[in-house]
Amino acid sequence: MKRLISIGVSLIILAIIYSKIDFPKLIEVFKDCDRLWMVISLGMVIPLTLITSWRLQQLMPSGSRLGFFEANRLILAASVLNMVLPSKMGDIAKAYFMKQRGHLAGSLSLSLVIFEKACDMLSLLLWCAFGLLLYEQKDWLFWIMTTAVGIGLVMGIFLLASRKFAYFFFLVGKRFAPKKIRSKLVKMQESWGEMHDYFWRDKNQLLKITSTSIFIWFLHLLQIWFFILALNAWTPFVANLALSPLAILAGLLPLTFAGVGTRDAALVIFYQPYFDAATAAALGLLCTSRYLLPAIGGLPFLGQFLSTVRMMKLEREE
Repeated sequence: MKRLISIGVSLIILAIIYSKIDFPKLIEVFKDCDRLWMVISLGMVIPLTLITSWRLQQLMPSGSRLGFFEANRLILAASVLNMVLPSKMGDIAKAYFMKQRGHLAGSLSLSLVIFEKACDMLSLLLWCAFGLLLYEQKDWLFWIMTTAVGIGLVMGIFLLASRKFAYFFFLVGKRFAPKKIRSKLVKMQESWGEMHDYFWRDKNQLLKITSTSIFIWFLHLLQIWFFILALNAWTPFVANLALSPLAILAGLLPLTFAGVGTRDAALVIFYQPYFDAATAAALGLLCTSRYLLPAIGGLPFLGQFLSTVRMMKLEREE
């Protein structure tokens, strides 16, 4: 039911956006696009997937066997499930699958995925904060967003770096969270503690994973800038570092289906100083393709993952 509501919200937002723009002009934007830049920008999905899969391999403990093909299969199949399941459940299924296949024991698989997602979020916030600090056209709204992003970045770093801060954070969260969420916070606190023990033992591995995550998200934001070039539009690259993460963060709000709608609306609003609404709407469609193409690539591997999702549901019910 929640999924149907989120799809409905996405369709309503898209209907509002497309009612405000000249639809034939949107078609013209794609007809007049730079085909070479379009191929390059869409093709970046491949190296991004490969590097993300390599990072997953590096996250594994020494002695564990996770082949490069297997890592790619996990990443692609999780992309499919993230499109159709709420709350990034595809990544949780990925943790269960690694445990099921014997790649990791116990709750370490969940800890590993939590750390992977935490690195992704912090890397996105880092580039966003960097871009916002250099962004020249800041009004009061952008100063508020800069402050919010900065606070989120600092809190995230403290959560990863300090066990005491993480313990305090989860303690406060459990006290004020609704009863349904409280049990999830308890499990996450346990996995977070195990993650601290595992990753802070090897500082070199920690540095390698975090630097790789920062580079991966630089490539993600570079891909969005390439989309803009493919649409024969222009935005300074530093401005794109500020604006595209804000649109991605808007898409992470648990209101719509896979961020569709909220992300598109954010792109139309934030890129208004640089190009018209029809071009921004076209950019929104290309940004959605960043999630859709890996999901299509993961469809052949979906069957094995569905059995894992059923096991997760059974464990929750018990």
